[in-house]
This record gives sequence, structure tokens and C-alpha cells, in this order.
Amino acid sequence: MSGRLHRRRGARPRGVALPVVLMIVSMMLVTSAAWFESALLEARNANAVADHLQAFHAADAALVLCSRAAVEGSLSSWSPAAQPGEPQAWRSESAFTRAALTPLAAWPGSTRAPQCLVEAWRVASRPLVRAYLVTARGFGATEETQSWLQDELVLDGVGDALRVEHHWRRVVARPF
Repeated sequence: MSGRLHRRRGARPRGVALPVVLMIVSMMLVTSAAWFESALLEARNANAVADHLQAFHAADAALVLCSRAAVEGSLSSWSPAAQPGEPQAWRSESAFTRAALTPLAAWPGSTRAPQCLVEAWRVASRPLVRAYLVTARGFGATEETQSWLQDELVLDGVGDALRVEHHWRRVVARPF
């Protein structure tokens, strides 16, 4: 026999099993890491949605309370608007903060209590009605998470003949 190695029939090559096992284990690790990252992302998204819902519900509660107070007349300190057209004080966050009411002492899980601003509104096409623009702001678990809602109130008549119109809207872009 010369210095050559002869392979016997049916003999398996040695040393192939370890690289195959290592490749399968590394694929399992990569897949596990991807699933872990996906689970973390989903948890963050769920927390963000819950935070925004909390801010929305806080703003909604403040909006309902302030709108009710405007309809009942307990906000008598507001005088009729001098200029026709939609009030603009709510568009400035600093002006909103200065004049805002806090109808609730706190909101569970929020960093701050919800606030609202009631502005008198003179509707040019309907000079005999009282109108208010009620803007509410609710907070989530962080100061940055805010929800802004508005209710355009139109009060027509007095006493038992009072007819109240609500025109609700969500403020998409936070005032600056």
C-alpha cells in the first residue's frame, strides 16, 4: 500500500457534524433574537397606545365637565366675544396654560390634572345665540403625551327652551 489513504465504501467523512450543529444553533439564536426584539417593540407600542388613551380619556373628562359648566351658566365670568370668528387663545400653549381651568384635581396615572379653556364665541351668522369654544388637554404618564379635544357649543334660547348644539373635534396638531 502506498502513502495514499483509501476510503472504504460506506464510510462517512469525519468532522461534518460539528459545523452543521453549529450552523443550526446559530440560526436558532438569530431567530430567538429577532423574536425577542419583536416582542420588545410590541410591548413599547402597547404602552404608547395605553398612554395616549389615558391622555385622551383625561381630556374627554375635562371637556365634558367644562362644557356642562358652560351650558349650566356657572362660567359667568366669560363675556361675549367682541370679534366674530373662532377664538384663538387656545392655539398658544402659554395663553392656554395661563387661562385654563382644572375641573379635576387629578387623573389616575397622569403626570398632571386635565385642563380646559372656555372661550366665548360670537357666531356671525347667528347673532342671537351664545357660543363657546371649549378646549381640553389631557396628559398621559409623561408630560409629552398629551391629547387635545374641542367642543364647539352653541346655546340657543333660554330656560326650558334652551337648545344645545355640540360639535366635537379632536385637535390633531398640538398648539405651540
